[in-house]
Amino acid sequence: MSRKILVTSALPYANGDLHIGHLLEYIQTDIWVRYQRLMGNQCQWVWADDAHGTPIMLRAQQEGITPEELIEKSKASHERDIAGFLLSPDNFHTTHSDENREMAELIYTRLDDAGLIIKKTIKQLYDAKENMFLPDRYVKGICPNCGTADQYGDNCESCSATYDATELKKPISQVSGTEPELRDSEQHFFALSEFNDMLKQWTAGPAVQEEVGNKLKEWLDTGLQNWDISRNAPYFGFEIPNAPGKYFYVWLDAPIGYIASHLNLTKRTGENFEDSWNPNSDVELYHFIGKDIINFHCLFWPALLEGAGFRKPTGVFCHGFVMLDDNKMSKSRGTFVTAATWLEHIKPEYLRYYYACKLNSGITDFNLNLDDFVTRVNADLVGKVVNIASRCAGFISKQFDGMLSEQYPQTMLADYEKLVNSKSVISDHYETREFGKAMREIMLLAEHANTYINDAEPWVKIKQEGNREEVQAICTVGLNYFRIIMTYLSPVLPELSAKTESFLNTTLSMAALDSPLVNHKIEKFKPLMTRIEPAQIEKLMAATAAQNQSAQAASAAASPSTASHEPVKDEIDIGDFEKIDLRIADIIDAKPVEGADKLIELTLDIGIETRTVFAGIKAAYDPSDLIGRQTVMVANLKPRKMRFGVSSGMVLAAGPGGSDLFILSPDAGAQAGMRAK
Repeated sequence: MSRKILVTSALPYANGDLHIGHLLEYIQTDIWVRYQRLMGNQCQWVWADDAHGTPIMLRAQQEGITPEELIEKSKASHERDIAGFLLSPDNFHTTHSDENREMAELIYTRLDDAGLIIKKTIKQLYDAKENMFLPDRYVKGICPNCGTADQYGDNCESCSATYDATELKKPISQVSGTEPELRDSEQHFFALSEFNDMLKQWTAGPAVQEEVGNKLKEWLDTGLQNWDISRNAPYFGFEIPNAPGKYFYVWLDAPIGYIASHLNLTKRTGENFEDSWNPNSDVELYHFIGKDIINFHCLFWPALLEGAGFRKPTGVFCHGFVMLDDNKMSKSRGTFVTAATWLEHIKPEYLRYYYACKLNSGITDFNLNLDDFVTRVNADLVGKVVNIASRCAGFISKQFDGMLSEQYPQTMLADYEKLVNSKSVISDHYETREFGKAMREIMLLAEHANTYINDAEPWVKIKQEGNREEVQAICTVGLNYFRIIMTYLSPVLPELSAKTESFLNTTLSMAALDSPLVNHKIEKFKPLMTRIEPAQIEKLMAATAAQNQSAQAASAAASPSTASHEPVKDEIDIGDFEKIDLRIADIIDAKPVEGADKLIELTLDIGIETRTVFAGIKAAYDPSDLIGRQTVMVANLKPRKMRFGVSSGMVLAAGPGGSDLFILSPDAGAQAGMRAK
């Protein structure tokens, strides 16, 4: 009897392009879903764009369009990339939908009726200039835990501490650039603390990975706090029922988007929606997520579901992140590779296969090394797998009119059965998301097949009298090897699998492997896959660097001012301004200047050369915190000889002075992660 499975992936935020970091999770999900379908299970994948929150509203304002227009544009872009990378969701919806409003209001109402919604007045940061309460992500300041500057109002990127925005030191509104004030605000809280015992039991079970459960235990042992699920207007999202001016926090309605997307799907299919979401459902429910959103999916989400009378997930599958050539993907370093840019230069299946080789059931990060990527893909897919077909197909087409042998060689049947029996261990690896182990097993089969062909030497035997039937048999065996291997690889390489089905004139399925393919006509062989050339990687990274630089310049232009409130200096005309050559510079080194109280010696990379600049920002920054960041500098300022050395330029900074001084940083606000809220 087939299993009934419902799968989700974390929702991409609807204000930016998909990148190859996002694709790790989406490819992982797609491989697992395709494997389940290959095994004959009923597996649906529902998904959506995360379309609410203040960043959506402000981004739309910057672009001069409505939030609805922005999220429609993002959805079209995401759907293009989903198709480009051969992903196969059954439904890709949006959280800004009638279904999501309906489900969010239903869940909230059930929680409220159960006494699980608590109203409480709290202090929140308020931007008096813009007349708005500030969401966490629109406040920056100094981390209260480690002292790192320029951190968001919910967590520190340097030390990973989480905190309330009111705990930030020297907070600055990212909307107006002014210092916010504290004001009273009534907010709606979900009584998360009521579910501490339930969550202790649930997270200690099979629903979460062991290392995730151990991490969550730290939170649960100290006791969970009630969760603020409301935000003040202005806010782009759904207004809370009977609470004018209060909106559902984006992290409340985002996971509800899973339910809403499934509801939207069932409207088309006619399925009974409640069969999958009631507490007694026999449908398996799995979420694929990144490790940065564990708390939302393994604490807040199951508690919401429990409180509202819905079923909890069967499992939450958490993965690590991707580094590119041993570094985090970064716009400032020109290594933030979008899905669209990748597809312009390299085929999607190459990345799908490489990710499969690296993925396992754990949450550790892994490195996308581009040299290793090229070598692995060329050696495995082209040199081993496709090579099997190319070595055998020509003989069958030219010498035997495309016909395989009438019978499979008796001496090779045991070996055929051995390869088919490999599906047990390979299936186990797919099921447990140990994709790397599955790929290694499959490549061992490919090596076995190539060794067989090498030893059989059909190219020699075809030249000898009386060996035609033997050559046909050898190539029949070889192409059956290829058929088995491509069946196992089909969840990873759907396009190559489709080409294989056309070439072999058959359907790839696990059940079909019970019998070898014989007395069967194949189509003429066409090249199935070509090697990756180093020039493709060079073009990819050059295009990425150019795109990142453009994005950084636009980000810098759109950033709110953090200047002091000093009177404006004498006006200059446009001609004076045009003389200034502003460059984005990477800070590759920073150190204090011995004998100087205020100066830091910066080594800046502006692309064509490096410059030394002495900047009077020591009171505001620890030099070690500046390395790896970006700043804006005046590149054509006449060098100034100082007693410490020559300063060849000027970095731009603003603020009252002293410790309240902020270098202009074009990478401020840029997030490689998918959930900048």
